[in-house]
Amino acid sequence: MSEAIEPDRLLDAPHPRETPRLFGQAMAEAAFLDAWNTGRLHHGWLLTGPRGVGKATFAWRIARFLLAEPPARAGSLDPPPGHSALARIRALSDPGLMLLRRPWDEKAKRLRAEITVEEARRLGGFFALSSQGRRVVIVDAADDLNRNAANAILKVLEEPPAGATLLLVAHQPARLLPTIRSRCRVLRLAPLGPADLEAAVVQAGAPAAAASALAEGSVGAALALAEGGAAVYEALLDLFSGGPMDRRRARAMADACAGRAGTEALDATLAAIDRLLHRAARAGLLGPPEDAPEAEARVLRRLAPHDAAARGWAQLSQDVSDRVAHARAVNVDAAAMVWDALARIEAQARRV
Repeated sequence: MSEAIEPDRLLDAPHPRETPRLFGQAMAEAAFLDAWNTGRLHHGWLLTGPRGVGKATFAWRIARFLLAEPPARAGSLDPPPGHSALARIRALSDPGLMLLRRPWDEKAKRLRAEITVEEARRLGGFFALSSQGRRVVIVDAADDLNRNAANAILKVLEEPPAGATLLLVAHQPARLLPTIRSRCRVLRLAPLGPADLEAAVVQAGAPAAAASALAEGSVGAALALAEGGAAVYEALLDLFSGGPMDRRRARAMADACAGRAGTEALDATLAAIDRLLHRAARAGLLGPPEDAPEAEARVLRRLAPHDAAARGWAQLSQDVSDRVAHARAVNVDAAAMVWDALARIEAQARRV
């Protein structure tokens, strides 16, 4: 994989394996620690919750705990300071650790859209070569597994090797095979409260002011908004502020996402679309958030004035998410992907 690109790293923030503290997830930590202390450690763990709330950081925290020879009863997930496994884990060189993530396509000079079956099949060699002691596999994110790769993971979950612990990070667990979900213990991580969000944002290297309410408890969303995502969201709101969508401006927004040069714009635009759809669905039931700026509140009241509209936006949110996932998997042109989503939002707005 390219040294410069890691698919499980968020913008310029430290990689989750390098993140020293996990904020706001005490309940999830306590649940895992209780399983360890009572001898009921499951071989498969599904770490779910919104993007950017610490799922990957939690997975790496568990990995450090398990590979640093923990006592039979532990008071916390903190490993012994200076344990030799910690440096190896940080360097991805510990023989008891394997990380599955989207691979780098050397020919195309870009990340693959999926975790391929070839990547998943490396598990066979990993377990064969590391036959002694505890083994930890982190899949980040399990949402990225293609069908064959998912089946390879399922086989391991069905017949787990001795001492194996699989940690599956999942932003949308409903996308996973039901058989994978049924063979894992689920730990859901919650959005962070204001104080924890601010602390996590500062730890990631951003100013405290980046912890905006619009991030809804997600460190990832807060960092993306601070890096230009807020402006993209404002432009999206303006596009649907009243009357028919301005197709010229919509086309320009889509075209800005094309090609390698548009990668950052694509991510920001898709995040903005996802945010608008989720907030519209919720506004139809509860009204605009109290802390929403007036410009956003006005758009949300227009798009989602009642319960029926909320249901329509919720369904569209799922539909757009599914279409984007499929488009990424088959390498559909990014501009076409965004244009399709914008056109569907416009169509739903006309139905309200």
